Amino acid sequence: MTGPGLIRVGGLLEAIADVGRAPSGGYERFAWTVHDLALREWFAAEAAARGLDVTVDRAGNQWAWWGDPDAEGPGVVTGSHLDSVPGGGAFDGPLGVASAFAALDALRADGVVPARPLGIVNFSDEEGARFGLACLGSRAVTGTVGADRLLALRDRAGDSLADVLGRVGPTGGVGRTGGVGRTSGASDGGARLDHYGRDDDALARIGVFVELHVEQGRYLADLPADEAAPVAVGAAIWPHGRWRVDLAGEANHAGTTPLAHRHDPMLDLARLITDVRAAAEHAGALATLAKVEVEPNGVNAIPSGVRAWIDARAETERAVRSVIGDPPSSELSGGELSGSEPPGVDPPNVDPPNVGVVGASGLTERATLRSTADGGAGVGERGWTRGGGRGLAGWRPVEESWTPATVFDPALAARLADVVGRPGPALPAPVIGTGAGHDAGILAAAGVPTAMLFVRNPSGVSHSPAEYAEQADCDAGVEALTAVLADLLTDPALPPSRVAPPGRPG
Repeated sequence: MTGPGLIRVGGLLEAIADVGRAPSGGYERFAWTVHDLALREWFAAEAAARGLDVTVDRAGNQWAWWGDPDAEGPGVVTGSHLDSVPGGGAFDGPLGVASAFAALDALRADGVVPARPLGIVNFSDEEGARFGLACLGSRAVTGTVGADRLLALRDRAGDSLADVLGRVGPTGGVGRTGGVGRTSGASDGGARLDHYGRDDDALARIGVFVELHVEQGRYLADLPADEAAPVAVGAAIWPHGRWRVDLAGEANHAGTTPLAHRHDPMLDLARLITDVRAAAEHAGALATLAKVEVEPNGVNAIPSGVRAWIDARAETERAVRSVIGDPPSSELSGGELSGSEPPGVDPPNVDPPNVGVVGASGLTERATLRSTADGGAGVGERGWTRGGGRGLAGWRPVEESWTPATVFDPALAARLADVVGRPGPALPAPVIGTGAGHDAGILAAAGVPTAMLFVRNPSGVSHSPAEYAEQADCDAGVEALTAVLADLLTDPALPPSRVAPPGRPG
């Protein structure tokens, strides 16, 4: 393949390198903020520079098309997202979007004549940093979670998604800096509130979806030299969920309340943190407690309550559920909703079986969770127990999200592995699973034939300013994506879609 397409990916990433950069060196690119809107302008401008037709679907996702997917489709789609987690890295999401544009340039430079349209997508709010729900844009467009539930989600400032989209408007004319792209317009705007949600027209245009992403782990970096590969193919996404634990205390003065008389929930939080780690180790899973809200959060006040969130993931659902102390999901109604909405939001009903919705309540009275100085129960009586197998059930975690394991189309994955290959040996590219969630997983669960490519990450670090991929590996990712797209664009037949017909959620 020719060089110009490969060179472009570094320049594309450099063009947005200063958008939303935090003092830490990471990024604060949250959905529908001024930084996100600037990135949407950039996406629309890059598409316009290539003569692509840009549309915004009913969920606010941007699509740039080479060819007419309505007349000539369905098409082959690639892309990712441009938003970030708090303090996130430069590659998680943007590498997939920049590589998509670079691959398109390479396809044209190589004279590829597509038999079907090529689409590039920027999914909105993949990280869920603002409204607490990951893959919000892809969940909305597929109807995985209903529009009324999504629009009711609130950020920490108390603004609902409906409030925010109302201010942005369909033309995106609110709070723009204009520092990256062209003048705002419908192609970089938001979504119409009266039409927000599942978009059957957008789904019908997708014949197959391939998402390129930086690897969030060290599988590729740790391969032996005779098996080295800069790019892998995704096989599956682990099951994962989020739970909330509410710890009640008693507000009081930090300078006048004797230790023996305190009902301090921070002591219970400390024990909960160690219990989460112990339960995860016992189950062979990954579990993280990294988000905490303290009331009233004053340096000289004993807290009245603490709210903490647990993220748990593993190769199997049984392992995840054993961390929490839950039965398998066949005995539960799964859920997915922001943990940041304030008390008073009505708990929504359960959505389709892939991902449902569970509401959040306010702090609950937890007499058994007082500090041991108050005579409360010990850790073994309420939290993780080595012999009892109860996981964290004694802490009464509330499930706020659950996404089952997603297995990508095995035949498509094998096909991509052969197309991508490895440098040197006549071997297919590695096919690996991941514990990170992606929009590709939402589309796959909705019935879209889907695959993923992962670009080697030398340290494995992600969701951090230290996230990194070598330029040579990014170039290899573009080359692999270009080869995959050329194969899919010129093949007479695409894998069959299982997307539900209009009017029925996928």
